[in-house]
Formats: sequence, C-alpha cells, structure tokens
Amino acid sequence: MKHCKRLTTNNKIEQFMTILRAACNLKHWRRSCPCSHWVKEAETTDMAESSIKKLASTLLDAITDKDPLVQEQVCSALCSLGEVRPVETLRTCEEYLRQHDKLAHPYRAAVLRAMERVLSSRASELDKDTASTIILLASSEMTKTKDLVWDWQQAASGVLVAVGRQFISKVMEELLRRLHPGTLPHCAVLHTLASLSVANAFGVVPFLPSVLSSLLPVLGMAKQDTVRMAFCSALQRFSEGALEYLANLDRAPDPTVRKDAFAADIFSAYDVLFHQWLQSREAKLRLAVVEALGPMSHLLPSERLEEQLPKLLPGILALYKKHSETFYLSKSLGQILEAAVSVGSRTLETQLDALLAALHSQICVPVESSSPLVMSNQKEVLRCFTVLACSLPDRLLAFLLPRLDTSNERTRVGTLQVVRHVINSAAAQMEDKKPFILSSMRLPLLDTNSKVKRAVVQVISAMAHHGYLEQPGGEVMIEYIVQQCALPPEQEPEKPGPSSKDPKADSVQAVSVRTLYLVSTTVDRMSHVLWPYLLQFLTPVRFTRALTPLCRSLVHLAQKRQEAGADAFLIQYDAHASLPSPYAVTARLLVVSSSPYLGDGRGVAALRLLSVLHPNIHPLLGQHWETTVPLLLGYLDEHTEETLPQEEWEDKLLVFLRDTLAIVSDNTWICQLSLELCRQLPCYDEAPQEKNFLYKCIGTTLGAASSKEVVRKHLQELLETARYQEEAEREGLACCFGICAISHLEDTLAQLEDFVRSEVFRKSIGILNIFKDRSENEVEKVKSALVLCYGHVAARAPQELVLAKVESDILRNICQHFNTKDPALKLCLVQSVCMVSRAICSSTQAGSFHFTRKAELVAQMMEFIRAEPPDSLRTPIRKKAMLTCTYLVSVEPALDEQAQADVIRGCLHSVMALLPEPKEEDGGCQKSLYLETLHALEGLLTSLLQRNMTPQGLQIMIEHLSPWIKSPRGHERARALGLSALLLRHFLEQLRVSALVPFHNLGLLVGLFSPRCADLWPATRQEAVDCVYSLLYLQLGYEGFSRDYRDDVAERLLSLKDGLAHPDPTILFHTCHSIGQIIAKRLPPDQLISLLLTMFEALGDPEKNCSRAATVMINCLLQERGGVLQEKVPEIVSVLRSKLQEAQGEHVLPAAQHSVYLLATQHCAAVVSSLLGSPLPLDSHTSMLWRALAVEPRLAAQVLGLLLEKMSRDVPFKESRAFLLGRTPERVATLLPLSATCALFEVLSTPAAGPAVLELYPQLFVALLLRVSCTVGVQLPRNLQAQERRGASPALAARNLEPCSSAVDTLRAVLLRSGSEDVAQRMDLDGGWELLGTSAGHEEGATRLARAMAEHAGPRLPLVLKTLAGTHSSAYENQRVTITAFLAELLNSNVANDLMLLDSLLESLAARQKDTCASVRRLVLRGLANLASGCPDKVRAHGPQLLTAMIGGLDDGDNPHSPVALEAMLGLARLVHLVEAWDLRSGLLHVAIRIRPFFDSEKMEFRTASIRLFGHLNKVCHGDCEDVFLEQVVGGLAPLLLHLQDPQATVASACRFALRMCGPNLACEELSAAFQKHLQEGRALHFGEFLNTTCKHLMHHFPDLLGRLLTTCLFYFKSSWEDVRAAAPLFTGFLVLHAEPRQQPQVDLDQLISALQILLKDPAPEVRTRAAEALGRLVKLA
Repeated sequence: MKHCKRLTTNNKIEQFMTILRAACNLKHWRRSCPCSHWVKEAETTDMAESSIKKLASTLLDAITDKDPLVQEQVCSALCSLGEVRPVETLRTCEEYLRQHDKLAHPYRAAVLRAMERVLSSRASELDKDTASTIILLASSEMTKTKDLVWDWQQAASGVLVAVGRQFISKVMEELLRRLHPGTLPHCAVLHTLASLSVANAFGVVPFLPSVLSSLLPVLGMAKQDTVRMAFCSALQRFSEGALEYLANLDRAPDPTVRKDAFAADIFSAYDVLFHQWLQSREAKLRLAVVEALGPMSHLLPSERLEEQLPKLLPGILALYKKHSETFYLSKSLGQILEAAVSVGSRTLETQLDALLAALHSQICVPVESSSPLVMSNQKEVLRCFTVLACSLPDRLLAFLLPRLDTSNERTRVGTLQVVRHVINSAAAQMEDKKPFILSSMRLPLLDTNSKVKRAVVQVISAMAHHGYLEQPGGEVMIEYIVQQCALPPEQEPEKPGPSSKDPKADSVQAVSVRTLYLVSTTVDRMSHVLWPYLLQFLTPVRFTRALTPLCRSLVHLAQKRQEAGADAFLIQYDAHASLPSPYAVTARLLVVSSSPYLGDGRGVAALRLLSVLHPNIHPLLGQHWETTVPLLLGYLDEHTEETLPQEEWEDKLLVFLRDTLAIVSDNTWICQLSLELCRQLPCYDEAPQEKNFLYKCIGTTLGAASSKEVVRKHLQELLETARYQEEAEREGLACCFGICAISHLEDTLAQLEDFVRSEVFRKSIGILNIFKDRSENEVEKVKSALVLCYGHVAARAPQELVLAKVESDILRNICQHFNTKDPALKLCLVQSVCMVSRAICSSTQAGSFHFTRKAELVAQMMEFIRAEPPDSLRTPIRKKAMLTCTYLVSVEPALDEQAQADVIRGCLHSVMALLPEPKEEDGGCQKSLYLETLHALEGLLTSLLQRNMTPQGLQIMIEHLSPWIKSPRGHERARALGLSALLLRHFLEQLRVSALVPFHNLGLLVGLFSPRCADLWPATRQEAVDCVYSLLYLQLGYEGFSRDYRDDVAERLLSLKDGLAHPDPTILFHTCHSIGQIIAKRLPPDQLISLLLTMFEALGDPEKNCSRAATVMINCLLQERGGVLQEKVPEIVSVLRSKLQEAQGEHVLPAAQHSVYLLATQHCAAVVSSLLGSPLPLDSHTSMLWRALAVEPRLAAQVLGLLLEKMSRDVPFKESRAFLLGRTPERVATLLPLSATCALFEVLSTPAAGPAVLELYPQLFVALLLRVSCTVGVQLPRNLQAQERRGASPALAARNLEPCSSAVDTLRAVLLRSGSEDVAQRMDLDGGWELLGTSAGHEEGATRLARAMAEHAGPRLPLVLKTLAGTHSSAYENQRVTITAFLAELLNSNVANDLMLLDSLLESLAARQKDTCASVRRLVLRGLANLASGCPDKVRAHGPQLLTAMIGGLDDGDNPHSPVALEAMLGLARLVHLVEAWDLRSGLLHVAIRIRPFFDSEKMEFRTASIRLFGHLNKVCHGDCEDVFLEQVVGGLAPLLLHLQDPQATVASACRFALRMCGPNLACEELSAAFQKHLQEGRALHFGEFLNTTCKHLMHHFPDLLGRLLTTCLFYFKSSWEDVRAAAPLFTGFLVLHAEPRQQPQVDLDQLISALQILLKDPAPEVRTRAAEALGRLVKLA
C-alpha cells in the first residue's frame, strides 16, 4: 500500500510539473521549428555575444566600487566570464577601456589585471586578430603616460607577458615598434622585455640582438634614474635569459646560438653601466647596476673581462662603504669572481688583498636573523670565500689566520666563521694547511667572550670531522671543549640588548656538550684520540660541571673499545702518566653519584661509566657490578629529583661500596682507596652534600681496613684538616667517625681523646682566642664537631661495647661543654646526648644499668628547652631534648614527682604555646619540624604516664593539660585534645585491673571533654569523641569487663564521628545530642551530679559552640535521666529563661518558646490577635514566638485557620488618587492582610507545622496564590516604606516586607512544610519564584508553578482545582490571568488525564475563550495546545474543537501582530501531528495561505512560528500531499532557503526544520538527503556550499522551476535584511550555475541583469559582492 501511495504522490508531482511547463510551450515550439534552425543558430550566437557583452559591461561599470572586496569580486566575475567566453570578454574589456578614456588609472589597472588572469589560462584560445587587438591595447595602456604609474603600467605589462607566452612574435614586434631609434624607450617597455626574458627565455633570446641593437645606442641618453634602473633590470634579465638559453641548448629552438652573439653588445652596455651609471649618487641605481653586472660578466669576452677586472673589482668593493644593504653587492661579486675563475684570470691575485679585506669586513657584520637580506649577504660572502679558497688557498690563509690574534670580538668571530666555512668547503685545498690553522687558534682559545667561544667550538667541530685534532696540538682543542662544557649555566648565554630582536641563542655550554657527544659518537677517526685521553678530565674540580657529557662520551668510547677487544680496552697507565688512577676514578664517580640529578643527571652517567670501567679498576668487580649497578640505575629511574629519598640513596651507595670492598678484600687496595678519598676532600668544599657523603665513604673504607695504623693516621688527618665552620662538614666528620667505630671503637675513641689533648687542638684554640671578635664562635664549632663525633660513635658502636664507654669516655667529654650559649653547639650537645641515651635504651643490658648522670642530663635538657623562644620553632633543639628526656625517663633511677611535674609543665609550655601549625606553602621543612616536635612530646608524656598507670596518675596528666584544653586559642585546644586522646588510649591499652574499684573522676573528665565535641576546630571535635570513648571503656574496665569486650552503646560513638566532621551546626549538635544519650546510658548514677555541674560551668565557655553543646547535652541528660534529678528541673528551666533575657546564645530560646506554647493552648484567638498587632516588620523575638505556636499540630491548625480568615477579611489593596492627569493610580497594600501574611510565614517556617499544613493545604495554596496575583505591583504603606528606607534595626527579622515578595515566600513555605519540597526546589532551580513576584514574569511564574505541581504534587491537584472553581470569575483581572495560566499548564502534563481532570479543565478554559482580556484568550489557546503534550491520545477525540479554536485564533482582532495569532500558530504546530487527517485537510490550505505573509514579518517571533508551523504541515503531509498544498510547498522553498541567512538565529533554525520537512514532499531523494545532511540542528552550516548543492539538485530534477525561483529571488533583492539581500543574488548565481542552456527561455536575462545592476549600487559591500558574483555566473545563460 505504501508503494502505491508513493506512486500516486509521484504522479501528482509530475502533473504539477507539467502545469508549470505549460507557460513556456510557445517559446519551446518556436525553438523546435525545423525550418528556422539555421536562423535560430545565428540568432543564438548574436544573442549570446550581446548577453556576454552586457554582462561584462555591467561588471565593468562596477569596477569603480570603493570597497576593495567588491572590486576584487567584480574582477573575479570578469574572469569567470573569460573562462567560458574568453574572446568576447576580452573584446568587451578592450572596448570598455577604449571608450572610457578618462577612467582613472587604478580602475584601468583592475580591468587589465582581470584580462591578465583570463589570458594566463586561455591565451591559447585567442585568434590572431584578437591577440593583436589586445597587444595594441596593452601597449597603449602601458605607454599612455610618460610618468611612472607603476600599478597601471605593471598590469598592462602583465597582459603583454601573458599574451607573449603564446604570441611572442607579435608581442616582440609591438615592443620593438615602441623602440624608436634615437629615442629613449618607455620604462614599462623595458620592464616588459625583462619580464618576457624570464617568462619565455627561449622565445625572447633570438630577438636579443635586435633588442640590444635598438637599446644600446640610446643608453647614453638615459638621464633619469628610474629609466636607468629599468635599463639595468632589462640587461640583467637579458643576461640571465641568455645564460639559461646557453645552459639548455638541447631544448633551445636554435642550438647554434653562442655566447659570442651577445658578447659585443653586452660589453657595450657594460661600458655605460660601469663607467657612467655606477658613479651615480642614487643608491638604488648603483645597486641596480651592480645586480646587472653580475650575470653580464659571464657574457663578456674573456679578454675584456680580464681587462676590466682591475677596475671592476675595486669599483664593486668601493660600494660596500656606501650601502647598508650589501646582499646584491655580494651576490654580484660572487658571480664576477666565478666568471673570473672560469676564464683563469690572473688579475685576481693583484686584487686579492682588497677583496679579502672587503669581504672580511662584511662577514664581521653582526647578523640579525630578523633581516633576511643580512643573512643572505653572509651566505653570499662565504660563497666568495669558497671561490677564493679553491683558487688561492695560501693567500687566503695568510690573510685570515693573523686576524685570529685580534682582540676585537666581531673581527675574531667573523674570522672564525670563515675558517670553519673554508675547512668544510675547501677540504682538499686545506689538507696540508692543518698545522698552521691549529697553531693559529692559540689566542682565540683564551678569549672569554661568549660569541667567540661559540664560534671556536664550531671551528673545533669542523676540525674534528676533517682530521685536524689528530695533529699535534689537537689535545688542546679537546680540552677547550671540555672547559666549555664545565661553564656555569648562570653565565650563559649573554643577555641580548633591549633593542635586539635576536632569538635566544644556545649557550656556549650547551653547544659544547652537543659537540663533544657528536664528535665522540659520530666521528670514527676521533675514537683513538679521545680514548683514554678524556679520563684525565674526570677528577679536576674545574671540570665538575662537564662530568655528565664526559661520562656519556667515555661510556660510548669504552663500549666501542670493548667491541674491538680486551687489549684495546685495558688502559696502560704507565704509558699515560697524566691519567687518574683507578682509585681516583672510583672515588670521584662514586661521590658525584650521591647527587644523581645535578648536572643533567650525572649520577646515572657516572654509575654507567663506573660499571663499564670495572676491568680497569679491579678484575674481581665485574660480575658484582654488572648485577648491582643496573639496580641502582633502576632505582633512579623510579624517582625524580623531588621524590628521591636522599638518605636512602646514600645508604644504597654505601652498601655498594661496602660490598665492593668485601669482594676486593685487599688491605693494600683498600688503604690506597681511602688515601685517594681523603685527598679528594678539598675538591668538594663548594659541594657540602657531596662532601658529607665523601666523609661517609671514608668512614666505610676505613672500617674495612685491617691496618690500625692507617685508620689512626687518617682519622688524625681528618680532625686536623676539617673545615669546622661548615655545618655539613661537621656532620660528615661525625658520621665518618661513627661508621669507623663500628669496626674500630677503641681506636676511634682513642684518636678523639688524643686530638682533644693534642697540641694541635690547644694551639688552634689559643690562636683563636687572640681574635676575640671571632674566637668564641669558631671554638664552639670545633667543640660541636667533637661532641657530634662522640654522639655518632655511641650511636653506631656495637651495643655490647657501648655501655662500658658511655660515662667514662663519651659523656665525660660531652658534658664539659654544657655551659655554652652557642645555638649550634647546644644542638650538637642535645643531639649527641640523645644518641647516647638511645644507645643505652637499645642495649640488651639496659635493665641492669644504673645511670648516675640521669638527673643531671634531664635538668640540662629542660634548661635547653626553657631557653627556646616560647612562640616560635626555629631549631630542633626542643625536639631533640624531649626525645632525650623520653629515653632518659625509662632508664633507672626514676625521677621524683616534682621533677616529673617540672618536665611535664616545661615541655607542654614549649610546644602548646607555639603559633599555629605551619602550612605546606609556608615551608615543608618548618611543618616537618613541628610534627616531629609534637611526636617527641607525645612520646615523653606517654613514657611518664607509663610509670604511674593509675586513675590518679591519669588525673595528674589531664590536670596539666586542662588549661590548654580550655584555652581561647583554637590551635592550643586542638593540641591539648590530641595529647589527651593519645594518653587515654595508651592508658586504656595498658589497663590492668586486679580488683573492682570505682573510677571516681569519670564525671569530671567526661564533663571536661564532651562539650569539646562541638569545638570550632574539626580536629578538636574528633579528638574529644575519642576521649569520651576511651573514658567509657575505662569505666567498663574498672567495672570488671575484659579488655576485648565491645559495648554496643559505647561503639556508637565511633559511628558519630562522621557527623562531627560536618560543618553544618544542625548536624553537629544533633550528633552532640546523640553523644549525650550515650553518656547518659553508661554513666553511673553517682557521677551524674558532678557531670552536670561540670557542664553547667561549660555554659560560660568563651567558645560559643562548646557552650551550645553543653546545653544540648544537659537537655539530653535531663530527658534521659531526669527521674533522678527531679528537684533540679526548676533550676534548669530558670537558667535557660535567664539566658533568653540576656540575649546571649540561642540555646536558651526553647524555654521561652515553651511558655508561649502553654499560653496559646488556652487562649489561641487572643494570642493570635495580640501578635498581629505587633509592628511591622516583625522583630526576631516576635518571629520566634510565632514559630512556637506550631510545635503541636492541633494548635497549629487553629492558628493557621485564624490567619487565613484575617488575610481574606479585608481587600488586598487600596488605590490612591493620582495627582497628575493620565497617571495610573498607585495601589497600596492594606495592613491586616499584610500582617497575616507575615505571620503565616513565621508559623509555616516551623517543621512541626507540617500536619496542620497538610490538613489545610488546598485553602492555603489557593489563598496565597490569589494573594500573590493581586499584590503584584502593590506598594507598602508610606510609613512602612520610610522604615524600609531607614533600614531595620538589628533586632528585626531580616525579611523582605514588600507585599508580593512576602506572599511568594509564604506560598513557598506552604509547599516546603506540606512535603512538597520537590515543587519548591523545582521552582528554585527554574527561577519561578522571582518570576512570580514581578509584573513582567508573573504569568510565566504561574506556569512554572503549575508545571512543578503537576510533576511533583499531582495527587493534591483535585482538591486545589475544586477550591479554585469559585475564583474563575474574579473581579481582579490579574487573578483571572493567574488562574488561566495555572490551568493551561496543567494540561501540559498527563496528570490531568490520570486524575480524570481533563474534561473539567477543557470546560473551564473553553468558558474563557471570549474573555475581555487578550492575555486570558491567549492563555486559553496555549492550554488547549498543551493537550498535545499532556494527553496526546485525547487530541483526536477533541480535534475539531481544538482546530476550530486555533484557526479562530489566527483571525483574532485586527492587529497584524496579534499575540493571540502567534499563540494560535504555536499551538497548531503542536497539534497537527495528532488530529485526524480528515479534520486537518479541510483547513490545511487556509492555514498555509494565512501564515505565508508571516514568513517576512518584521517580528522575529512571527517569522519563527509561521515557518516552523509550515514545516509541521509538511511533515504531516508526507506521502499524501495534495496538489493545492504542493503549490504552497514550492512557493515557500525560495523564502525558506533565503531566510537561512536571517539575522535571527531562531528564524534560521526554523528554516532548517521546515526545509527538512519539505524535502520528502518534493519527491527528490538527493535534495531531501542534502537537506537532512546540511540542516541538522547544531551543525555548522556553510551556506554557500549548501546552496550550491541545493541548486544543483533543483536544476537537475526540477529544471522548469528556474524562472519561478529567480522571480522569487528578485523580490528578495529588496529585502530590508542585509544578509537575506546578499543571499538572494548568491541563490541566483548558483541556480544559473547549474541550469542547462535549454532552460534559458525561462529567464528574462535583461531583467535579471538590470536587477543585479541595481544591487551593485547597494550600500552593503557584501550585497554588492554577491551581485557581482552572480553576474559572473550568468555567462552560462548568455
């Protein structure tokens, strides 16, 4: 059936197309008459020529357009004509220029350029006559004025050149005709001849003798510089053309041509140019002469060239001083030199000095990369040097090499650049000159200038590639490269000047690194030069920064040697005395690996080299290093410089060293390595971290040595030579002694003792005492180092040996230095004592050890702690001191109580009083120090508590912490609670109860901690819960429960911690209430009184949150345990009431609210009336009293009913008289309804009012909705306006008193309190509340409210509608609009059908169709149309009624832009898909005709709605389109396509939709597919491309529509919208582009051209451009 239906549709369309063709039958008959066939062809030809001429003339008339884009499009259109009909177009252009003799030259030039573009591709189609005409025109235009008008003459010249590619003889004939004997030719003629020589050298060169014979006689007559420059350009091009011709004789038309044919004439021209014109003062002329002399020199006879060189070369060189742009000079000079060398000239030798001097000065000019000519000049100058180097190498070097000794930067850099170039470009000639060149580099190597260094490095790189470095002296060059690799990066590169535009050049160091690696890896001949020579640069300090490239190069060289064989790889140290020893290499590479990411990753490079060199270090290390080095490298790959744990990395390297020493197991080798390590210590004075590691390596190596004498000797040297002023070195020295003590404890202690007693130590102190200014500080540094040494020895020495040495040998030497003020020495003392204490504690014999110095050391540590600044943490002294105390506490004998208290107080004060914990951005080190100090304090307190694990001991600790727990400073409270939680957890973990005893201080402790559950600091809250949790389990423990027992009630505390993390006070205090419940359930009765008293004290806590938490917990306790405290209830209530009177804190408000509640239960009406008499706006106390009335549902219902009665009793507003005639009266709100509305809001704001609101929901909703509608735009009484302007006092509630806003807020409160939160939230998200309260948006606000109700509160709508039924005929128009908008939107939802409200809603809306208010009528139509969305299955049943209403709405009133008509179109668009086809068919044509005028309406809304409705009508008619409607479809096609360019995006979008819907009705699959592809919503539309495709399909499938579419386009030529007006000629052009010639009879070409001609004068450039483009395409129909 579908197939048959489709065929029927196609037949109908075919019938319609037949009707369209009928209009053209007569013309078709005349064209098809056989007897007039030959007449028709003649007429067609004449008509075509006439049309082409008219098109071209029209375009030519527009060539004078002022807009360059339009002018360019006119030229393009002319070219389009020329592409199809080149001869006619060119003739018309020629005729136009000939007839418009006074046309300004810029426009003549534009026409000529268009002609040139046509000729460039269509010159071959010209006949000889046309070509001759064009040649004559161009020649005339080119020479019409003797003055130089370059744009015009250039265009004419371009025409001649384009024609000359095909008709060279005619062009040359015309040009030669312009060369009159004895008369100077026109400059443009010369330019044309020159251009032809380039464009068609093979065609011009045979004419050169004739041309030259005409030009040369008049050369002397040229006096003007422009003419001379034209001659020079022509001679240059002639010479270049001749050289090209001679170089390609195999392709030349006359292969017999030789250079001699031009030699004489060229020499004659040369004579004039060189001897006369080159002397001109005009710089441009001189450059033009020089440019010409270059190629001319190749055509001069050999003897003449030799004869002229003595004059020519000096003449060229002299110009260098006169010109800043020297590129053309250098280029010409290079050509002359090549010509001279090619003829074997001997004159060069005599001119060489001057040549070299001039060229050298050019190469020394600083190069600016932003100037291409300067760069090109450098290249040309170097080419000149190459020519001279190949012919006269000795003379060249004799000139260059001495100039390397100059101190001038530019001279030296330029010379080095030439030397590098010569080395590369003239390698064969320089082969025997290598020693001289090497020796000449001596002074440049000493230059410190960065540019010179960079140039030297580049020269050395060139030398490496050509074998120079293999010569004696090559090592110096290699060393120089390494020196540059070691340059500090901060000095490179030099900063360019402020005026310099150079990009930042690579630094010398970067260039040298690349050069060294490339030479090592890519130049095979350098392998034997660099290996093992580069090894000697590893150890010197000055080459430290070059270690990474050195190691990488050495690794590559070593691997190549290994591939060559073991003999080639092993180093013969006897033959290379300058090389470092294996011990030195090992020490150096190992130490620099400790900072692996410095110097571009030198750690990896050093380890790789170390691994590769293992055969040259020790034969036993190969297997071990091959295994371990990759592991170390892998560890570095896993980290970055930021993430690498330095200490862990150094430990890995020390293990690597220790294992290496164990494998070697040769005392001699180990001692030799230790000696080398000690020797390298001075090398790292500027690298403290690496020197510190070197000390550790020395300690490790000495620990592996078996010779005690060697160990003692090296330790003594270290003590005598150490740089004690450096902190890192002191630490490194101490580590060295500590590591050494692992194997040599006795020797290490003995050596320290010897040093203290030695003359060296005493002498150093004595010398320092002479200089009092610095003696104390430097002496303290030496003492600090010794103290640290003792500490590290104690820490690292074997545990079984250390206890015997602690007091006698170690502490004896440490304690004598306690009397100091030096911070560094203090820190060293604390650190050393800490290490000693830790060593004692970790010993297996610590339990039996009696430490006699314990009390002394503890006191000394506390003294150090008290000396620290109380509010800042600058040094780790207090941390180390507390750690020391922690270790000392656990050692016998025990401290007395007073000493313990002093320790606790002192340590707490030193940490608690610190400023808040530093953040990460304030410095990671500071934060880390703070955390470590806090951990040290925790450890100390835990140790002290451990020694008294009783409730009393715990109480003592908490008492010390109590002042800090109550501190007004949050960070101090957080620290104190954290410590308390830690101590309680420790106490609980260690609790051992042998008998049931009471935990007598439980109530006090719980009362202290529990209010802190609401502290402002989240961390404090969490810790407080932990404290309460631990206390409850302690109570359970004392009651006899086992340690692993888990109480369900107490465990709930842990689940409540998440609630405390939330910043919302509601959640926070609800959690506190739950905590109070848990406490109440688990607290023993005897502890309740003390707990309450403690919490009452917390009510005055300066931290308000804690005070509120105490109130919450007190109420909870009273609720849960009030039975045992009955006599305390009055007292508690009294306290809360007093807090309300003092207005301090919200926690006392419930008492006052309860009083109001009791009063209202007895006298509800009186309370309501009294409160309504309160002045507006309501103050905060009155608001809270209103809210108290809603705590019980029955009472709340009574209050709400009374307030509704008060609100409805009086009129909502009164109109005041207007003082001015014509002024709208003001509406002023009445007071009683306003007060009732505000009171309703307060009552509804209470959650307990929910049941009462549900009971009265319909009445509340309808009353407040009507209240909102009738207060829109209503003002406050004047007395309240004055209060609003003055501003409310702080005691007043912060609410908007504006009548409509207060009503909206109250309506929203009804929804929230009735469980319709989703409705309120939807309105919040949609901005519905704001719209509802404004005059402009009230209607939309009511619509959104209805939508939200239908979506989220549907079951409540029947009662709401029942209540609304009596308000439809309200006297207030605003209320009728609101009700209609609300009802209309309900039909947009399926809820109307689900709740069986559909018929009543339709009946209510139908009754308002004749309402006097247009807004009501419009909303009625909207509601009826909403049935398509809400109940689409019901549309068919009510179709006739709906269509009748909509079609009637189209004719509503006489207003052409009636909003009712607009609503009708929008509604029809929604309904047409759902009604019965038969119901729609009867009105389809009427609707289509009625909406068609709106397509071009001035109002965007009407255009959008009508076009979109048109699309929906098409969509409905798919496959069943009647002929009468198809006519409307075809008629609307062009407007829709053009309105795609509508300035309003919504209109364009509607056009996209409509066209997609029209496509299937046109019965053209290609066109429909194009619409679907290009016109999808959201897809960017390339309008030109789409229109082109559309027109192609239209003309292919519907050729007979051409005339009709063009007629429609003509209408839109006058559109008021610029974009549409521009789209119309574009549409026209594309239609014509794709039309067939047989469709020409449909087009009135003259009318179309005339219309487009008018558009060419449009004020919009875009329109003129499109018109010109369309004219260019009309050639197809011409």
